[in-house]
Amino acid sequence: MGQARELMDRATQAVLAGELDKLREIYAADVVVSTPDAGVLNGVDAFIEWNRTFVAAFTDVRYRSDRALETEDCAIDQGDFIGTNTGPIELPDGQSAPPTGKQVTMRSADIATVADGKIVRHDFYFDQLDLLTQLGLTEAAARSTT
Repeated sequence: MGQARELMDRATQAVLAGELDKLREIYAADVVVSTPDAGVLNGVDAFIEWNRTFVAAFTDVRYRSDRALETEDCAIDQGDFIGTNTGPIELPDGQSAPPTGKQVTMRSADIATVADGKIVRHDFYFDQLDLLTQLGLTEAAARSTT
């Protein structure tokens, strides 16, 4: 296992455990993170806050890996995040919806790029509409964008 894979695995475990301060050890201070829901995040503090909303919205979170690939400076994961929505979830317009109590399976892929022993770029891919549909929030999301 190379450095990129080791850092990606540590980052995933930190998020799943809700140990977000550990991300400071794994990510460069000026990391660039792209997300489907929040756009581009600049810096580890913005990335930690983005994760904080996820951790607060879902309990019993786990990750089921389908693929874990690695190149010299990148790690690529594909799989499913599974969890129960027990906290407010942010809608696309920044408002929040109350918890639904529903369990979701969110298909995702992400790519982490490493340089100098830290993740310097992380790109996340997941289907927001699928997530909102599983939560029964597609109508609330549509109203929030009009």
